[in-house]
Amino acid sequence: LIALNGYDGFLYSIGFLVAWLVALLLVAELLRNSGRFTMADVLAFRMSPRPVRTAAGVSTITVSIFYLLAQMVGAGALVALLFGFTSEFAKGATIALVGVLMIVYVVFGGMKGTTWVQIIKAVLLMSGAALVTLLVLTEFGFNLSSLLSDAANESGKGEAFLEPGLRYGTEEEGLSGKIDLISLGLALVLGTAGLPHILIRFYTVPTARDARKSVMWGIGLIGIFYLFTLVLGFGAAALVGSEEISRVNAAGNTAAPQLAERIGEIVFGEAGGTILLAVIAAVAFATILAVVAGLTLASSSSFAHDLYAHVFRKGKATERDEVRVARIAALVIGAVSIVLGIYAQRLNVAFLVALAFAVAASGNLPAILYSLFWKRFNTAGAVSAIYG
Repeated sequence: LIALNGYDGFLYSIGFLVAWLVALLLVAELLRNSGRFTMADVLAFRMSPRPVRTAAGVSTITVSIFYLLAQMVGAGALVALLFGFTSEFAKGATIALVGVLMIVYVVFGGMKGTTWVQIIKAVLLMSGAALVTLLVLTEFGFNLSSLLSDAANESGKGEAFLEPGLRYGTEEEGLSGKIDLISLGLALVLGTAGLPHILIRFYTVPTARDARKSVMWGIGLIGIFYLFTLVLGFGAAALVGSEEISRVNAAGNTAAPQLAERIGEIVFGEAGGTILLAVIAAVAFATILAVVAGLTLASSSSFAHDLYAHVFRKGKATERDEVRVARIAALVIGAVSIVLGIYAQRLNVAFLVALAFAVAASGNLPAILYSLFWKRFNTAGAVSAIYG
């Protein structure tokens, strides 16, 4: 988004980062202290359990599928870039193959496998982003003004590339565009604290102090990473060019790997460009796998624990039954995401993620906060909040 829209693309980074403060101050510790297993457990504790669990389960699966959709599209674009696929059929087949691989991993890996892939992903992502950022800054003599002016020139949009209003709240859109921008900001800032794969992490740490500490580490690392995205985005615009990025992928989903290849060629020669592209593509792939694993785990466990065990079986399901149903649910949810991902190839990944955040911010978070802080909050309120 930064590579194609300049200043406006950075709004996503700001929203995602600030969101973690909401999670830290309002959600992390209280959810850990609740001693529950899923979001529905927290909501159903003092309400009529079946309607609340049904609503929470449906919402969790909806958010997860939107988010999984983004990962499938990203993975498809990445593999298509590496293999040089151009036909729609080849790209669709790529999304299907990648999706199957990831879901098989989740079904057999479980929470422990998911945790390890997320740890490895974090190390790879920070290292890879830092390396490319350093190479880009070196190319411009650590002069940010030079980087920004080159990016503006190569974007074809001139100074407007460095100013707000190129994509959001444009003059043509008028008032509706400004309202859209405020809405997007709210979704990004409030959505994180309502995402299923984030919430499930707060239930898996030993103490509330650990929950707090993990979010603090998260804020630090994420803050540094989003500073990298500024250099990566404007670097891609300056060195690759918006036209070339759009030619390879209209939504701009391959800007980072394209930048890695270009800066590698400049610094290390053609072979260096190929190697750096491979490294960054592997990092991106590991990141996608980690998110897919977390989302599929959260949504499938919600289906098994909330809908199957407590709504369909009315609390009579065994733990073994829940595990079996969770694995089947992971396969079904993954299959739905693959099919939708094939039809959503032309959409930008960050835009798809924002859809998930919008549902989490408007449906999940209010219900969680009211349940934790308002003693008069009741079943009708919880169900209305989520479905509405």
